[in-house]
Order: sequence, then structure tokens, then C-alpha cells
Amino acid sequence: MSGTGGAAVSGAGERPVGIDELLERVRRGYERVEPREAYAAARAGEALLVDIRYAALRERDGLIPGALVVERNELEWRLDPQGSHRLSEATGHDLRFVVVCNEGYASSLAAASLHQLGLRRATDLVGGFQSWRAAGLPVTAWAP
Repeated sequence: MSGTGGAAVSGAGERPVGIDELLERVRRGYERVEPREAYAAARAGEALLVDIRYAALRERDGLIPGALVVERNELEWRLDPQGSHRLSEATGHDLRFVVVCNEGYASSLAAASLHQLGLRRATDLVGGFQSWRAAGLPVTAWAP
């Protein structure tokens, strides 16, 4: 793996890796954040929280106030500052995005993918939304 935070892609002669090893590899490429650190960074305007959970989980468990909701299958298109489908918040490669999934697994792979787009400050939330809620941080009810 290179030092870019991206996952190594298996080529000819390389052994396939399992998901646990892949997660370990991509997580070495950046520093993950704990819930209280993410909360403080978002409140200070130093990070944008990005909730990639699917609608059923947001409906069941609620939302993090102020988080951008971008489902996982749209993430790269919405956060790429050079993309034609980007969100207005995706203004440059220097932004710090904290990706939030349900338990902190899919968000690690998503953060690694953002690194491949040049978003080098992208990271993810250790333990995902469930750790945020367990830490007693703000959650609001989902409203369609």
C-alpha cells in the first residue's frame, strides 16, 4: 500500500485480502476520530459530518444535527470538488469530512475512497452513529 490512504488493489501474483485486512490497511492511511472529537470539530466549523447511513437506519435511530446526509452510493459524486454533481459544501480538497456510518466499518472504506479523490483530510467516526449516540451527543428525530 502507498502512503495515500487508499487500499491496495490486488494485481497479478498478489494474494487476495479479506475485509478485516482491507479495513486495517485503509485505516492506517488516516487518523480516525472519536465521537466527542468529531462533535467539537463540527461545532467549531473545522469539519463537516457526513452521514452515509441508508434511510431505514436514519428513520429508526435519528440524525446528527447539522450532518450532511449523503447515501454511500452517491458519496464520491457529491463530495468531489471537481465533480459536476457536487454539493455546494464541497468547495475544495482541503475540507475535513468526517464520514459516519452505522457502526464505523463502511465509513472507513468511504473515507479511503475520498482520499483517492484527493480529499486527504477525510476521516471517519470510530464506532459510527451508534458510538455517537452512546456518547450522549445530540441526535434528532428523522423527519421525511
